[in-house]
Amino acid sequence: MINESQITQMIVEAKKNQKERKFKQSLELIMVFKDIDVKKGFAINETVQLPKKLNQPASVCVIASGDLGLKAKNADKVVDGTQLTQIGANKRESRKLINGYDFFLADTQLMANVGKTLGQFMGPRGKMPTPVPFNAPIDAILERFRSSIRVRLRNSLSLACKIGDESMADDDLAANANAVISTIEKKLPSGDRNIKKVMVKTTMGKTIKPPAGTK
Repeated sequence: MINESQITQMIVEAKKNQKERKFKQSLELIMVFKDIDVKKGFAINETVQLPKKLNQPASVCVIASGDLGLKAKNADKVVDGTQLTQIGANKRESRKLINGYDFFLADTQLMANVGKTLGQFMGPRGKMPTPVPFNAPIDAILERFRSSIRVRLRNSLSLACKIGDESMADDDLAANANAVISTIEKKLPSGDRNIKKVMVKTTMGKTIKPPAGTK
């Protein structure tokens, strides 16, 4: 199986073999799988906390009323129970909210209402909220989700996810890639034997394959 040092080499090559762009390019990890029957419903929807912080943290929306809603003032957006009902009654506003944030947290007391009003939109996107009790350390939870990414595999034998951007150190990007690989490996029926290939690329760059003799 590919190791962190080899991933670092691939990241260095991905950064080197590209034209200069007018924007900061992301670094993407690509995983290709084998011997998995996705037609039988195998899927992955994982939140992976990255060991090295992203320069652009994930955005988090908290759905909560009362004390929890007040404590969540550091969230990117807070939606209370009344607003939830109003947004849920408007399909356009529902989609706008769900597409606007990477992660959702919800007061446990509002979870049933969230499912009723927004579940039809959140479910297919893999964005159903993480339930949060009223006495939870919301700031610590927000910090954890801001340094996380969502990794999804559905009806496909490959996935791609962002592990950082080109301004990050090569070793930091490799550590993030390794965290994703380790998490996904544990979810596969046969572990690393189900991983056919691991590759990296920048947003607009070419895909860099692993060194000969590795996956």
